[in-house]
Amino acid sequence: MPPRKRTESAPTDDVPTRRICATDEVNERLLRTVPGYADTRSEIENRTGRMVAFEGAVLRTGCTSIPVVVHVVHRTTAENISDAQVQSQIDVLNEDFRARNADRTNTPAPFQGLVADARITFRLATTDPDGNPTNGITRTSTSRTSFNSEADDVKSASTGGADPWPADQYLNIWTCGNLRNSRNEALLGYAQFPGGPAATDGVVVLHSAFGTTGSATAPFDRGRTTTHEIGHWLNLRHIWGDDGTGCSGDDFVADTPNAAGPNFGAPTFPNITCGNGPHGDLFMNYMDYVDDAAMFMFTHGQVARMQAALDGARSTIGTTAPCRDKGFADDIVKPLPTENVKDFIKERPKELVKEPVKELPKDVVKDTPKDTPKEFVKERPKELVKELPKDGGFDPKDFVEGPDFPQGPVVQPVQPGLGGQVPFVLGGQARGAAGGGDPLLPLVQQVGALLWAYSSAAQQGTLSPRDSARWQQLSAVYAQLVALLG
Repeated sequence: MPPRKRTESAPTDDVPTRRICATDEVNERLLRTVPGYADTRSEIENRTGRMVAFEGAVLRTGCTSIPVVVHVVHRTTAENISDAQVQSQIDVLNEDFRARNADRTNTPAPFQGLVADARITFRLATTDPDGNPTNGITRTSTSRTSFNSEADDVKSASTGGADPWPADQYLNIWTCGNLRNSRNEALLGYAQFPGGPAATDGVVVLHSAFGTTGSATAPFDRGRTTTHEIGHWLNLRHIWGDDGTGCSGDDFVADTPNAAGPNFGAPTFPNITCGNGPHGDLFMNYMDYVDDAAMFMFTHGQVARMQAALDGARSTIGTTAPCRDKGFADDIVKPLPTENVKDFIKERPKELVKEPVKELPKDVVKDTPKDTPKEFVKERPKELVKELPKDGGFDPKDFVEGPDFPQGPVVQPVQPGLGGQVPFVLGGQARGAAGGGDPLLPLVQQVGALLWAYSSAAQQGTLSPRDSARWQQLSAVYAQLVALLG
């Protein structure tokens, strides 16, 4: 379809001709400038890799509904997008993250088995931080003619943008016009990985790449830029590993083929690079750079990483309930805990692993992700990761929320035969921890089995009110029992 006519004059170069995202650039800036960010990111990758390595370890087995606030920052009429355009974007997200999008059937046959339901939905917030009713949309008039990812200036009222709502309760999305990166290149959007400053946490999207109506303009008029950026917000990397075209990068996902670099436009299947024939690149994935109409799926491995983020760094956001095609049952949607999470463990490890190990324990992990890249990030700090504590201590952030039981933080069930600790990992590689012999272990395993049984019953719609109450109470007990192990 031809480009939409603008209602007001605007710079002619404010819309990129092909997809470009500044998330990796923002990540590198934070590594250079924010004290502690590198260590936090390393901790998050350790926990993520550990959860992904143990199939079934992610505990939000139901669906998570995330409250969204959209900050519309506008100078022109076109940039002041309508409520309907905002809602069209929410609708796209709910299709894409539940694998309900009609175009998922366009996935080439060899990759169709990879298409996965992320079990995440989105809704515009109905209550603001002060407890007042809201439609989940704020509007800010600005005199700024452009915004820059390097300065994050759209995220602050003091620089012509809009201040965020609390990032531990809401997904903040900003829309604006003429978005640029540090090299003054036009952007479609960018996001902040988990673990960054709360004041800048969220997603930024160009207004003409937001939603499916109004100012949304082809080839970025199907809402997939926001799907892509929220993937980053949930700890997904670009599918080629952000190594340029070197075939040595890694997105830390086992079921995404290695790729030489980003794909643009609408490639023809198969597009073979890095010796990944016969099927080639997974260019139809949301985390590549193709046009909106050419991307339509997440993989199971990517879903595991996103769910690990919700159980870890994003554990305070959203509500959970059994997945239902017709939406959430109001009587079982409850908020996740925001306090008392750290009471279970008083001491946190001060050091991390010195370096990723080269071999996984053969009796623990059968299927491993692709080889860890030589560099965790470009120009990685030399002291990015340090040695793990030898006393088996846990980071309190490892105690994360369970699937559908919101009364207390829950860690992953202890696997039979592995003792009272689970491996710490970096980038999907595990470091085995000694265990065994703890008299509490059988009890922990029994309680863990009960929790999984309750979870299965909830998803099937057969959980009684009495068992639902037991489920919530046992989840808190389970977390405390696991805290006593090791």
